[in-house]
Amino acid sequence: MLRRTTRTIRTTVAAVCAAGALALTAAPAQATASPPVTRADVPAAAGTSGSFAAHTAAVADRHTGPEIHRFLRWFYGQHGPDEQQREHFVSDLLKRKQAENPGYDVLLCAQNTPRRIDVGPVTVAQSAGVGWATVTAHWSDGTTSAFTAYVALDSHPIELHDVVCGQ
Repeated sequence: MLRRTTRTIRTTVAAVCAAGALALTAAPAQATASPPVTRADVPAAAGTSGSFAAHTAAVADRHTGPEIHRFLRWFYGQHGPDEQQREHFVSDLLKRKQAENPGYDVLLCAQNTPRRIDVGPVTVAQSAGVGWATVTAHWSDGTTSAFTAYVALDSHPIELHDVVCGQ
């Protein structure tokens, strides 16, 4: 029984190999019949403009995690952004939020000036087009508070897009 099963397996394997060899010899003739596909032939993804090259250039022009981290450290500094930073490096969305909350600093999620500010590691979500980091404010009474600062990857110049305050 074992000998007969082994022979059947060998015959099947040989037949499959022969069919594969036949297909391989016929493949080059079929492969040359159609033109090669280039990246320019690939349709652009939704939300991109034009060709693959344009899409690649747009993605390459996005901010990276280290760039966002440097920006947030510069923007927040030790005690929070100054008036010039608030005017030129903040999205219109945040400017509207600030206008709607005059007694509250929406960029710091606070009413006072912190003693010190730390920026955590940056996470970048290419598909969402955004990068973010947790920002921790240290207060004079020894407490801390944390919020999440968001930067749009394709904003030029780089700007703070949104802030979500922690609980």
